[in-house]
Amino acid sequence: MSRDERDDPRGDGSPGAGARRTSPALTSRAAILAVVMCAIALSLAYPVREYIAQRKEISDLQRKQAASRKKVDELAQRKRQLGDKSYIEREATRRLHYCRPDVTCYIVLDGGGDDGRKARSDGPASRPPWYETLWRSVETADRPR
Repeated sequence: MSRDERDDPRGDGSPGAGARRTSPALTSRAAILAVVMCAIALSLAYPVREYIAQRKEISDLQRKQAASRKKVDELAQRKRQLGDKSYIEREATRRLHYCRPDVTCYIVLDGGGDDGRKARSDGPASRPPWYETLWRSVETADRPR
């Protein structure tokens, strides 16, 4: 007698009293496994989120550090410039119209009648030099009221 015949006592191929029962779709073991997997996933979610946030913070800090280093390098270069005597003399001549005693300096007036200053065509009128503004304030303060 074959195995199929032993399992099928009627012999007609229909499931009968001796047929095996199929297991339900969700057993208690599967439910426990699902609960355990969910618990593991939930317990790992917070540390993974913190890890990602920390990596982002580290990259932001590295970017800020690079910008700060660039600024320090620029300031160090500026410090070297200000330590150079020839640079200081050039800036004094350019900004303050300083003239060394052994050099003959000239100021060219264009004769426009507006005290040598013209309004720029691409923007507002330029400000007078600081010493001119200072002198005007002294003259204004000396006038009687």
